[in-house]
Amino acid sequence: MDDIDPVEQALHAARALVLADLVAREVAAAEVVSMVEDAVTHRRWWVEQWPEGVSYVAGLVAQDVQDALLERYGRWPLCPVCASGDPHALDVEPELGPDPHWVCGKQGVVVAPVGGLT
Repeated sequence: MDDIDPVEQALHAARALVLADLVAREVAAAEVVSMVEDAVTHRRWWVEQWPEGVSYVAGLVAQDVQDALLERYGRWPLCPVCASGDPHALDVEPELGPDPHWVCGKQGVVVAPVGGLT
C-alpha cells in the first residue's frame, strides 16, 4: 500500500471538517460546497509552497469559506453564545496555527473545534 501524501491527507481532513460544520448549521448547499472546493484548491497551492504549514490547513480553509460566505450570504457561523446585541460570526482561532477552534470573540469563549459545530 502506498503512503498517503500528508498534504493530501490534511486537505481532505480540512474539507471534511468544514463540510461537517456547514452541514451542522444547515448551509451545505451545492454552491457553498463549491466554495469549500475552491478554498481547498487554493490552500493546496499554499501548502505546497510552505509544507511546514500543513497543520494550519483546516483553520485556513474554514476562514476562506467563512470569507466567501460573508461576501455572498452574510456572517457564518453565527455566534450561539451571545443572546443580545447584533448577531456576529464566530472567529477561527488561532488564525494561523494547529488545532483551530470556533470562538466567540466578544466573550472569549471557545464554542467548538473546527468540524465540531452542532
